[in-house]
Amino acid sequence: MAAASGLAWVGYLSTTGVYGDRGGVAVCEVDPPTPGNTRSRRRVAAEQAWLEFGKKRGVAVQIFRLAGIYGPKRSALDSVRGGTAKRIDKPEHLFSRIHVDDIVEILMASMSRPRAGAIYNVCDDLAAAPADVTFHACHLLGVEPPPLERFDAEAMSPMARSFWAENRLVSNALVKRELGISLRYPDYRVGLAAILEDEKTK
Repeated sequence: MAAASGLAWVGYLSTTGVYGDRGGVAVCEVDPPTPGNTRSRRRVAAEQAWLEFGKKRGVAVQIFRLAGIYGPKRSALDSVRGGTAKRIDKPEHLFSRIHVDDIVEILMASMSRPRAGAIYNVCDDLAAAPADVTFHACHLLGVEPPPLERFDAEAMSPMARSFWAENRLVSNALVKRELGISLRYPDYRVGLAAILEDEKTK
């Protein structure tokens, strides 16, 4: 048995994409997955496989459904500096994010109080339009933001099109309530400012 060999905790990092398109409606962990693309369907299958593994082996398996990850060397600041940042004009389409440091904090908290079969949404407190995030990154860097572009799914790559095909809000209430989490970076403004400040010390 896995538990007898010392394995007491397993965390599978999944994606909030398993919820599929909800038309901007909020989702929480009790809502059933409705994946809308092949990648997300594979994630749902992997979640189920890990949960079954936990049941059979007596191991506390937890599923973490992560929103868009950002952090040092991986944020809107880098896109702006690299000249690849765009501002797509679709303000009603919001996306959730999570700073990589907060992911680590959540995983560590789960390890200290594992609950077999637990599923947690991992995101910050403020879903936002990508154009707003890019605008704020430009403001922090003191550069002119790129112009707003009309949303045109037909002109996008298949990956970008799938990114914009789904719209949902994600609740992080459970991870706060059950694991006692207080996010270090509750929104992208705090997170981007911290990244920029940290760069100045290196």
